[in-house]
Amino acid sequence: MPIQARNKVSVEFSMASMSDMVFLLLIFFMISSTMISPNAIKLLLPKSNSQISAKPVTTVSITENLQYYLETQHIDLSQLEPLLREKLKGIKEPTISLHVERTVPIEEVVKVMNIAKNNQIRVILATSPETTQTP
Repeated sequence: MPIQARNKVSVEFSMASMSDMVFLLLIFFMISSTMISPNAIKLLLPKSNSQISAKPVTTVSITENLQYYLETQHIDLSQLEPLLREKLKGIKEPTISLHVERTVPIEEVVKVMNIAKNNQIRVILATSPETTQTP
């Protein structure tokens, strides 16, 4: 009578724990990617109740010291027009988001808007949501 081993080693590999880990990582990256803001420059924006849902291609920021930024790159005002043309070349409806500190004179905002108008670029003025106070 042959002797048989009672404990047989299973050569199967369970993929359940691996698929759980991949699913959790996918959820983590999806949630964290929605929280990342492309505009890393901190500005105190003017407040407004109306919001536009258009998706801008790039952002232009003006700080209270009248420093200009294209996304996060510090630029001169004279460099803004050629850099915008290069960045928005080939885009059907180019749109930029204009982030301006509250204390910046309106003349500086108009300069950027004129550059956009001369190049047929739509401008969205970024604002922060206005909080309503109930009495």
